[in-house]
Amino acid sequence: MEMPFKKLLAALFIVLLSACLSTSVKACSMHKLTVNGHTVVGCNHDAWRTTSWIWFRTAQTAEQFGAAFTGSRVTYDGRNAPQSGMNEAGLVFTRLTAHHPQREIDQSDKLTINNEVDYLQAILQSCKTVEEVRAMIDKYDHSFFPEDVFIYIDSLGDYLIVEPYKLILGNDPTYVLSNFYPSITDNEYARNLVRFRNGEDFINLHTPNASIAYATALSDTMHVCRSRNGDGTLLTSIWDTQNGSVNLFFYHDFEQSIRFNLEEELAQGDHFISIPELFPANAEFERLVEYTTPFNTPILRIGLAITGGLLMLVSLFLFMSYFLRKRFNSLNGLKLFYSVLNIFVVEFLFVLATEINIYYFNAPYQHYSSALITASAYVPFILLIALVPLTVYTARFMKLPKGSACSKGFLLFNGGTYLVLTVWFFYWGFYSVLS
Repeated sequence: MEMPFKKLLAALFIVLLSACLSTSVKACSMHKLTVNGHTVVGCNHDAWRTTSWIWFRTAQTAEQFGAAFTGSRVTYDGRNAPQSGMNEAGLVFTRLTAHHPQREIDQSDKLTINNEVDYLQAILQSCKTVEEVRAMIDKYDHSFFPEDVFIYIDSLGDYLIVEPYKLILGNDPTYVLSNFYPSITDNEYARNLVRFRNGEDFINLHTPNASIAYATALSDTMHVCRSRNGDGTLLTSIWDTQNGSVNLFFYHDFEQSIRFNLEEELAQGDHFISIPELFPANAEFERLVEYTTPFNTPILRIGLAITGGLLMLVSLFLFMSYFLRKRFNSLNGLKLFYSVLNIFVVEFLFVLATEINIYYFNAPYQHYSSALITASAYVPFILLIALVPLTVYTARFMKLPKGSACSKGFLLFNGGTYLVLTVWFFYWGFYSVLS
């Protein structure tokens, strides 16, 4: 009986160490079309939040512009973080998630960004062209946004790409951007991103025009709907810089649209509108609302922390108990296996409490920059494989006279915890690859 434990331990290390790093698929995309002096900008905002808002801010002074913003994330001070928007001058902006290697650049002469909401809203309410945006942004240390790439487009069709360490001006009549920094990413690599490739191919195959219909079709081509949970593009906004309007499409349903006119909305003063309330029921969105994770259910996060702490205590006890014995036997082998496996399980529980992406992207989850997180995503499979033999051996030792009641209690608790965790792992879709 000793050999199965040794084989299980060997398999555990082999699987975890063989899990290699690869780039996870991030979301969000945009496009801009300028045809015959008419510029339209489309933005796909992909997120797992169940809140989405559009809000309107009037000009506070004669020099300012009124503006509309959309967003779904609430900041630490309880305000809505702008994801995209447009002002009365037809200046549009949107932001996309991307990963930029950190650089040591002296920016001590730059102003500090203290609040992202104030900063982003101020740009749209103060500038008319991308040249004005560049002059304003150049005063600030923009490494404040290490995981964002911004793009500003004015009514003439000129655009400014804002990276943490670089500003890039352009005036191509059509432009597509997804989750990468143009200054460090060539087109060949960018085309590995499905949304970017779909957008670029659509423009190459269909003669561009600045109509809402064309922009909608292009946004539809670039949207996300993941098979695992049916989640993906939360909100699509198409900003018409000439007509001063925005068409909204909710939760990748491009059959239903709500249109807002900026001038008409600003005439009503500052106000917020909840976007989900504007649209009919959406089955996929309802599934998202009902999907339970530690990020929308705090008691689950507390439970993960408590479980992790208890498993570490059990692991410590079993590990010490194993080394107090002078020879290897089946019971000690079981203790050693549990104590080692607990370490990896606890590390995975920490990932579950801190990495929201793991609940939505394909399993096993591949983190874009952490080999440790990528490796930890294989823990559910190890538990699933080990669950039956562990249950059999644990049940067998419960009936034997040897072994203290304390040891047996810890083993029983450990096995029961694995069983409960496996049920949750099935619910969260960590075994979806098996189907």
